[in-house]
Amino acid sequence: MAPMKRRAESTVVLFDVIYVDGTQTSNRKVPTTIVESFEGEAAVRAAIEAQDREIALASGRDRGQIKAVVRRR
Repeated sequence: MAPMKRRAESTVVLFDVIYVDGTQTSNRKVPTTIVESFEGEAAVRAAIEAQDREIALASGRDRGQIKAVVRRR
C-alpha cells in the first residue's frame, strides 16, 4: 500500500470582509506571510484594501470602507 501524501501547508489565509454599508465578501485570500507579520491585523487590512483597489479598477466600481475583517475558521 502506498503511503498517504501529506497535505501541503496552505500559503493563504481566508478572511470575510464586512463593509460599512453592510455588504460582505467571503473567502478573501491573504498570504500567510502577511498574516504572520509583525503588523498583524493592520497588514491584513492593508492587503485587502489593495485587493479592493484592484477590483475597483477592473470593475469601475469603488468598494466601500471596511468595517471589520474576520478570519475564517
